[in-house]
Amino acid sequence: MRALHWLTALLVVGLFGLGLWMRSLSYYDSLYQVLPFWHKSIGFLLCALVVVRLLTRWLTPQPAALATHQQWERVLAKLTHWLLYGLLFGLFVTGYLVTTADNRPGSFFGWFEVPVLITAFPNQEDIAGALHEYFAWSLIGLSVLHGLAALKHHWLDKDETLKRMW
Repeated sequence: MRALHWLTALLVVGLFGLGLWMRSLSYYDSLYQVLPFWHKSIGFLLCALVVVRLLTRWLTPQPAALATHQQWERVLAKLTHWLLYGLLFGLFVTGYLVTTADNRPGSFFGWFEVPVLITAFPNQEDIAGALHEYFAWSLIGLSVLHGLAALKHHWLDKDETLKRMW
């Protein structure tokens, strides 16, 4: 589960950086078509990884919260985890809607196509794109808070929270 956690974090940060880079490109840039291909393919991969992660989480017992954690910390941790998953799935859905807005399937690293399952709606690419960006920034912000909370447990509370994540 730890490996899935850190691989997810790495892919999220990488996709965010790739998304920012894509947004900075002009139409005539040689990477204008290349970077979205990689962003979409890695995004599909991340979606599969998160599904595996949730199944693993559901099928295996999770470590109990430390006895030193206050009730409000436990509630906030659970809420944060579910918000992180919610934002990830919001990103997957909106990314898919942007990818298929022209009623063409998405490509998974050129190995196979991800079919169009939802008929396009007016302004689909613009609406889904705006939501995708909002979800991405929200995910990064919440992830930073999540990381800061882990550091708070390590440095201020001096408990085992961060050590259990490695």
